[in-house]
Amino acid sequence: MEAHDRRRRGPHVDGFLRQIELVEDRCGDPAGYPFSLPVVSALRQRRLDLDPTVTFFTGDNGTGKSTLVEAIAVACGLNPEGGSRSFRFATRSSESELGGHLRLIRSARRPATEYFLRAESFYNVATEVEALEQVRPGLLASSYGGRSLHARSHGESFLALVLHRFGPNGLYLLDEPESALSVKGCLVLLRRMHDLVQAGSQFVIATHSPILMGFPDALVLEIDELGLRPVEYEQTQSYQLTRSFLDNPQRFLRHLLSDEP
Repeated sequence: MEAHDRRRRGPHVDGFLRQIELVEDRCGDPAGYPFSLPVVSALRQRRLDLDPTVTFFTGDNGTGKSTLVEAIAVACGLNPEGGSRSFRFATRSSESELGGHLRLIRSARRPATEYFLRAESFYNVATEVEALEQVRPGLLASSYGGRSLHARSHGESFLALVLHRFGPNGLYLLDEPESALSVKGCLVLLRRMHDLVQAGSQFVIATHSPILMGFPDALVLEIDELGLRPVEYEQTQSYQLTRSFLDNPQRFLRHLLSDEP
């Protein structure tokens, strides 16, 4: 991917994760889940380069972007439902097999901390944080803003995690964080990402959000039925559809809601 090298920036040339490789001889039925997903088909073609700072996976529902981020988290040794390495709870095992079929190519740098933020199971993470607080009093104060994540709105709890638990030189894997955030919340996340990137952190994010994907110089990888490819921000489907709607909502809706074939 030629775009990868020209996107390097910030105080650290190397991220923690450089590439992802599918180990073919470990794969199961290519017609079954998750090996039938478009993202897995793309991984069969070549190793996947990651940006040393921010990589976005985007694409329509069912293309496998969230499955891939989950698999990277599992391959990193993180809890499939979310959290850091110290999180070992399991509410309901629903992760795919893909994590056991990936090889991660790392740099010589090692992250000071790692965290997997998975929107759909964040309630379970918040519950685990409360349980850990009973064992390690002060955890909420030191890492989560001093108040139970359950005592906040979904979006507030996301931002409390990002603002208080995420720190410099960290590896952060995020699955659709915009699902809990307002537009203002997405902007707060962007600012926090900027600060953490400047402090040596790396992000890998699955998202539909045209706001988050606007992060300057990020590597955006769009997944569709034809594979996976780097695209410019303005070329993403999320950006184009959102821009088309905002340019002229009435015209867009007339076309969308028309009964004409």
